[in-house]
Amino acid sequence: MNQQRTVRRTVGIEGVGLHSGAETRVEILPAPANHGLLFVRRDLGGKVIPASPEAIGDSSLATTLGRDGASVATVEHLLAALQGLGIDNARIEVDGPEIPILDGSAAPFVEAIRRVGTTAQSAARRPVTVKRPLTVRDGERAILALPSRDFRISYAIDFPHPAIGYQAVALALDEEVFAASIAPARTFCLLRDVQAMRASGRAIGGSLDNAVVVGEEGIVGGSLRFRDEFVRHKVLDLIGDLALLGAPLQAHVVVFKGGHRLHAQLVRRLRDGAVAAASTVRPHPPQWYDRFSHLGERLVPRPSVLSA
Repeated sequence: MNQQRTVRRTVGIEGVGLHSGAETRVEILPAPANHGLLFVRRDLGGKVIPASPEAIGDSSLATTLGRDGASVATVEHLLAALQGLGIDNARIEVDGPEIPILDGSAAPFVEAIRRVGTTAQSAARRPVTVKRPLTVRDGERAILALPSRDFRISYAIDFPHPAIGYQAVALALDEEVFAASIAPARTFCLLRDVQAMRASGRAIGGSLDNAVVVGEEGIVGGSLRFRDEFVRHKVLDLIGDLALLGAPLQAHVVVFKGGHRLHAQLVRRLRDGAVAAASTVRPHPPQWYDRFSHLGERLVPRPSVLSA
């Protein structure tokens, strides 16, 4: 899909915010070409918050965007759905401080958007391409972005909990792979962390209906959708955070023990000039990209390869 896209008609979704506990309605409206993704706080007189690196605020437990005293929290699942379905332009109107968590995944957003469909627009996409390997680090946590002919992700996590442990996946992202293998993966937390989060005013709307909770003996009150659902959800978060670039990314992104803060660092680095629009880069032969492929193997060994 080389043309920009938007939703065919308005999509309405309601639910509770994970951290605020507030009931919120979101409407995703069609927008013209080159509009980008913009959030609008209807309850604050229509204040506009762009989905851009400059608007990134708190990213400790979720991604929050803000501008001119207005903010909207937990945007990553909705942004991942838009990015995964190839939607470049939309006006996202919300009547509260946080995007609904729904079932903890992006699948309800994907299903709602697919019911109304998308439409191609006259303007062409201008992907962001990585010209040379780029790394961001925070201790042992690291992200490596490599030149690539398409958008690929290799992601690994390593939790000191027997129910999670080391998990790694690799995929070439397209709409069907996203919808089938990534969008249904739910957010998760350790049971021992829930009390601390609530004491700090977070996770007020959390429940077993919208998160995978991991206790000392394993999954609490349910089962996993995928054996490696935990790392798949990390991929979902990454896709949503990368939507803040404002253009499709053409790169191989390799992540070890990432999270929203590290994702935000990558987005800022990419926008700080270590990239170029694909239309300004001379095409390289396949072997030019292949020369970088080995660089991520040490960071993310033994990944399971996902497909639709």
